[in-house]
Order: sequence, then C-alpha cells, then structure tokens
Amino acid sequence: MFHQITTSLPNQTTSLFTRHEPSNISPILLSPHSRLRIRKLLSGSPRNRSSIAGKISPAVVMAEAVVVFDFDRTIIDGDSDRWVVTQMGLTQLFEELRPTLSWNSLMDRMMLELHSQGKTPSDIAECLHKAPIHPRIVAAIKSAHTLGCDLRIISDANQFFIEKILEHHDLLGCFSQIDTNRTVIDEEKRLRIFPYHDLSSPHDCNLCPLNMCKGLVIDQIRAIAAESGRRRFIYLGDGSGDYCPTLRLSKGDHVMPRKNYPLSKRICSNQTLIKAEIHEWSNGEELEKILLHLINTRTTEEITIDNGNHLGR
Repeated sequence: MFHQITTSLPNQTTSLFTRHEPSNISPILLSPHSRLRIRKLLSGSPRNRSSIAGKISPAVVMAEAVVVFDFDRTIIDGDSDRWVVTQMGLTQLFEELRPTLSWNSLMDRMMLELHSQGKTPSDIAECLHKAPIHPRIVAAIKSAHTLGCDLRIISDANQFFIEKILEHHDLLGCFSQIDTNRTVIDEEKRLRIFPYHDLSSPHDCNLCPLNMCKGLVIDQIRAIAAESGRRRFIYLGDGSGDYCPTLRLSKGDHVMPRKNYPLSKRICSNQTLIKAEIHEWSNGEELEKILLHLINTRTTEEITIDNGNHLGR
C-alpha cells in the first residue's frame, strides 16, 4: 500500500573472475574486515548544528529509528562510478571492456587506467566533489542525525567514492556504518576496488549480484539494532539491488523507493510481498519532507510500549 505524505515542514552482475588482493597493499590502509565502520560524531561541527536549528523538537522524535540509505541515485542524484568514468574521459575504454568484466573488476580496471595516465587518488577525489547532490537531501541527512536516528549506508558503489563525496558535504560523520565495496590505495598510490563479499565463499541469494547481497547486510543490521532497542527501519533506495533488503523489512517499517526507478517498479509489480509501508519520492524536497515526517511519526504500538516502560519504573 502506498502512502502519500502531505504534512509540510518548515523550510521545507555476476562476477566472472575471482580476484585476490595484491600483496603490495599498505597494511595501514587495508582493513581486516570488508565492512567499513565509521564512529565519528557530528557534534563538533557548528555548521551541522545550525543547519537544523529550530526545525523539529528532539523531544518528539522517534529516536529508535534506523535509517538506511542506498547511495547512487538516492543520496547523490546520479551514479558515482559513471560520474568518474564520464568526467575523467574513460567512457570509450569502459564500454569496450564492459562485456568482458564484472562491474567491480571493470571499475578496478578503470582506476588502474587512471593511474597509468598519471592521475592520483586526489584527482579522483576532486572529480567526486563535483558529483551532483540535492541540498535538501544534505539537510535531511543532517536533521535526521541530529534528531537521534542511527543512519547507515548499504551501497554497491565503493568506500573511496562514498567517503570523498560525504566528506565534501560535511556528512560523513552523520553515518554510524557504511557497507560497500572495499577500496585501498596500494604502495604505488593506485586506488584499488574489491567486492564487499568474499567471492570464494559466495552468498546464495538469487536476487543480488555475487559481490553484494544487501539483504544479508540489512539482516545483520537488524539483529544488532534489536539488541539496542531500535525497533523501526526506514529504507531509502532506487535500484534493483534494493529489492532484496526491502523484502526483509517488517510491518511497521517503511521503504522509500525513488519513483519510476527499478525498485519502485519492482515493488509495484507485486505489492503483497512487501510488509513495510511504501512512500515514493521523486526529488530532494520530497525525500526530505517524507523522511522527516516518518521520523517524527510514532505508531500506537511504540507509544504504548514507551508508556508501559515509563509506568514500570
């Protein structure tokens, strides 16, 4: 069932090759885990605090919410891989190699090509800084973080691209965890990209590419969140890879598919498979309005539980 939010707010492919990490990678840069964990706090940034001043009272927020974002075409308006390929003049080589390589291997090959041309990771970061992102999405993320939500990213992009874009917009500290394809800068200063899952022990999900099953990731997040008392999930995404985690959401959760994108079309094909409430969005203004409304809307069950806990003290 689709829900239309009308409340207004002030200011309103399968991998073809098994690849191994090169032995010449700096051990300082290579994490022993594929999951990128970020534990920075946003409180030290006056700009972040002022950006949401006076908008919503934290006293009424549903602080137990876990908000999970896809990255490409959700946080940023386009695809970060294609942005770098296009802006750094790699389109012809990319299209020539695309039929022969999995996506992760293809992007890793593009990074090696840039290195051969004398381009550095700093040059790639500078390109990423120009990737379009809607200002209301930036504001929505900062507001949700300040209101106490646990913000996370599950993305089939990669660590370096996501980090550099979020840093540029002062958003990296808003997220408690980012699950994505791993990156390292090796001893020759080459940016390398590796799959999230170990391809030597593939998952068995037939909905997702071998390099990443977002459904498995969200199951792990849900298990951890339950231990800390966070009950409700809000999932935002656009692509076919976001369908698997959407199927794992429960009654009382919310999914926000981008309208007319693959996730929305897949949901519309059989809504009976979706337990979460569905809220479509098309642009940054709609994402902000719907997301902040959901964060500040508490179910009768949640209020009853909180009242019971209060009376029991």
